[in-house]
Amino acid sequence: MKNFASEIATKLNIRAQQAETVLSLLEEGATIPFIARYRKDKTGALDEVVIQQIQDEAKALKAFEERKAAIEKSITEQGKMSDELQRKLDAATTLAALEDIYLPYKPKRKTKAQTARENGLEPLATTVLEQKQPDLSALAETFINDKIKTAEEALQGARDIIAELINEDAGLRAKMRKLFEDKALLHSKVIAEKEAEGIKFKDYFDYNEPVMKVPSHRALAVLRGFVEGVVRISIAPDEEQALEMIEAVYVKGTNDCSAQVKKAVKDAYRRLLQPALETEFRTLIKQRSDEEAITVFAENLRQLLLSSPLGGKRVLAIDPGYRTGCKVVCLDENGALKKNDLIYVHEPGKLVSAEHTIRYLVDHYHIEAIAIGDGTAGRETEQFIKKLSLGLPVFLVNEDGASVYSASETAREEFPEQDITVRGAVSIGRRLMDPLAELVKIDPKSIGVGQYQHDVNQFRLKERLDQTVVSCVNQVGVNLNTASKHLLAYVSGIGATLADNIIKYRSETGGFTNRSQLLKVPRLGGKVYEQCAGFLRITDGSNPLDKSAVHPEAYTIVEQMAADRNVGVKDLIGNEALIKDIPVKKYVTEAFGEHTVQDILRELRKPGLDPRSEVQQFEFAQIYSIDDVETGMVVPGIVTNITRFGAFVDIGVKQDGLVHVSEIAHKYIEDPNEVLKLNDKVTVKVLEVDKLRKRIALSIKQTQEAPLRGGERRNRPGGGHTKREPDLSSASMNDALSALKKKFGK
Repeated sequence: MKNFASEIATKLNIRAQQAETVLSLLEEGATIPFIARYRKDKTGALDEVVIQQIQDEAKALKAFEERKAAIEKSITEQGKMSDELQRKLDAATTLAALEDIYLPYKPKRKTKAQTARENGLEPLATTVLEQKQPDLSALAETFINDKIKTAEEALQGARDIIAELINEDAGLRAKMRKLFEDKALLHSKVIAEKEAEGIKFKDYFDYNEPVMKVPSHRALAVLRGFVEGVVRISIAPDEEQALEMIEAVYVKGTNDCSAQVKKAVKDAYRRLLQPALETEFRTLIKQRSDEEAITVFAENLRQLLLSSPLGGKRVLAIDPGYRTGCKVVCLDENGALKKNDLIYVHEPGKLVSAEHTIRYLVDHYHIEAIAIGDGTAGRETEQFIKKLSLGLPVFLVNEDGASVYSASETAREEFPEQDITVRGAVSIGRRLMDPLAELVKIDPKSIGVGQYQHDVNQFRLKERLDQTVVSCVNQVGVNLNTASKHLLAYVSGIGATLADNIIKYRSETGGFTNRSQLLKVPRLGGKVYEQCAGFLRITDGSNPLDKSAVHPEAYTIVEQMAADRNVGVKDLIGNEALIKDIPVKKYVTEAFGEHTVQDILRELRKPGLDPRSEVQQFEFAQIYSIDDVETGMVVPGIVTNITRFGAFVDIGVKQDGLVHVSEIAHKYIEDPNEVLKLNDKVTVKVLEVDKLRKRIALSIKQTQEAPLRGGERRNRPGGGHTKREPDLSSASMNDALSALKKKFGK
């Protein structure tokens, strides 16, 4: 197989040696997290993003080479390969260019042109195309036979042949493709009598936008309307411009033959070229939009998985409910279920009993924090708990996907004796303690942070989301003695089968005391050990380095550092006074370069440091439903989802509000991720409340002071500075609402 290092390096603007090294490591079975963390010296410290790009580019180039080989084989077997044709294939750099070259040789169903050739009309087509015949009618009559009854039929057959020749002209197709890129519009039009049925697509009932500039969310919305049979779509530039471009190549005069060629040009464009390129560009914008939407989902998932954990504390978790009551569970510091109960906090006659139950559980199980699901009845339950003045932190926990988990095979395995309500409450509590460890048990698509996730390529979506989970798990690290098999399965090199084997070995032996014991796990060999060991932590093991991200292969370096300072390894760890004076270059060897030594020193300062920030309490305003929300309110909120067109913010009612991208910052931003992250705490102003359709339009920038320009000063009437009040004029409000409706739909 061809080595693609040079092409990849050029495209990604890295050194060829870096690409070559990554490709070799991947070929050897190394994982992306392992390469990024423990092979920096070989790759020049490429991060996971670039390594992933190298892998993706290699796959694309491999697919290109395989397609090229298949085309060459097909043409050769037809006996039509020539040196010139081979040169054209070798010069092609895209799949589209390859397919254009192959088109005349591609086996196809019987076409009008093939029928015309079988009827002996190819010589007539050749003569017409030359445009030198003075008496075309007389010539056409000579082609009348049993199958061709008239001269016009003969000319029609000739035009069919010419149209196919035009369509299969690789050079012309390249020019037309460029015209589509530069000038084509995506146009959608509502199908008659579908207006009421497809009202959610109203913005696309008569819509035009340059095809290469359509944002992913609008492209996916239009395509969904097309698939659901609400709108028709077309992709094309101005037809006259397209015809002029083709005629410039094929029409050479003004005689009768030229007139026939003009007719063939129009037929070629309308019947063959335009539909083919429309299909190609529809596929292109779908792929491009899919990739952008998947990228949005993956980034949101990353931020969610890396949400702040509470850590190993005893938690009382509540899955709220009205009629069916609130399921309460008590978890120990390891997330084990100790007790479950049921309380009713929304029935006045049962409040005393509910209060007694909560106070007893908090006292008896030494509860340190309370987690409440943020779904139905969540805010009301929070209000009840806070009125008890227990002196404990109370957290509303995003419960998206908890119901999926509670009904899953995973949950049944963990809690075979409990019903789904207990499992759901446990998931809520554990999600507060360690979001990553709990969320890996749930299909990422069920977590609720995507954009048009059901419309995109599902294979590609799963691939990217799995890559994201793997990246996050290995970035944080995993406790070898407490991790679930679901978490272990995402550790570099392990997978589901070895995760099961690790759990079984752990149960049989009472736990791991050092990393080297991993080699005793059935089917876990040296290569897997190399890949996984650095990401697995043993907090109270026999070797103090086992709780760090220092890889076992580098333990000798740390031991040498400690010996050179006449201390033990345990005394060196966390000792900034000793570590700061360690000369990096002294410990650089052929096997371990400067990047590795620097990483070791960073790790020794704070071994096993969790890269996630600490969880913080958050207080919503005293509003509990959309009926409490009024235009003009300024309230706190939490960012729950980020898309290309804006961010969704939870303000404590059952419907998240939308902050359109134009209402996020005073400066222009193209992507909300430039200034916002999932779980950010923000202050928002309510722009519009549509209670009927349960939609809330919000603004962040209207709660913030606009930046001053140049030497401007903003003064109080009596001197001094004051905060700029948001512009509440009807004109500015209407502009904001118009932008929201245009981007988000009514």
